[in-house]
Amino acid sequence: MATFARHVDVEWTGTLMEGQGTATAGTGAFSLPVTFPSRVATTGDGKTTPEELMAASHAVCYAMVLTNTIGKQGGTARRVRVTATVTGDKSDAGLKVVSSHLKATVEGLEGIDQSKLNELAAGAEKGCPISNAIRGTVAITVEAQAV
Repeated sequence: MATFARHVDVEWTGTLMEGQGTATAGTGAFSLPVTFPSRVATTGDGKTTPEELMAASHAVCYAMVLTNTIGKQGGTARRVRVTATVTGDKSDAGLKVVSSHLKATVEGLEGIDQSKLNELAAGAEKGCPISNAIRGTVAITVEAQAV
């Protein structure tokens, strides 16, 4: 079995509330600013958060697995769009990620009956490595539609 690893480096300066950091992919694919206040802000400030990065990894992983699942079932899709919404809870005990909702929109689905899409989508979630890593500690829900 071939193993692989990926990493992200974070450089942080300052205190938790007033400080800031940069998350840089080891591959050079991205360099993103991060701050603590961004985590619980209700409006975007152009800075990312661990929860947003988690949503990104879940959406990308699931899109790949769903596309592969459709193909393995003899179907094709012109485009698969996935939105992952990660929800956190802020309490006196701190922050906790509680759920990830995957919403897939499949455009131009051919070779598979649209009525089977939700079943395929649920099965694809079970094969997603990111889902498998967080299942049991984070509630995962899936919805899919063909357009």
